[in-house]
Amino acid sequence: MKAIVYERYGSPDVLQLRGMEKPVPKDDEVLVKVHASSVNAADWHMLRAKPFLVRLMGGGLLKPKNKILGADVAGRVEAVGRNVKQFQPGDEVFGVTGFEGKGFAEYVCAIEEKLGPKPANLIV
Repeated sequence: MKAIVYERYGSPDVLQLRGMEKPVPKDDEVLVKVHASSVNAADWHMLRAKPFLVRLMGGGLLKPKNKILGADVAGRVEAVGRNVKQFQPGDEVFGVTGFEGKGFAEYVCAIEEKLGPKPANLIV
């Protein structure tokens, strides 16, 4: 799969398109084929590591701990972990991935409770 990654903090110039391994959902996770993602303030702060407190809150002191940004996602369920009850492959969903990000990729794993069914009249 392809993803937008960053190896160091800085401006949007540090972002690169790279090939990555497709994630595998854990027992309580849903694998989503991302159709849409948004850039929000959290992504901006993580990219720049400003305020400095971002680094201390798990972002990584000298370089990014999680190399893929993107907390907001929408897409279609590809696979589910064995404890997932609300979703099944083919369901359209939207939600957040949390501080781990990883929404700026073709596929992302998210905890079931952080996703919801996409409203039928919403176009993504």
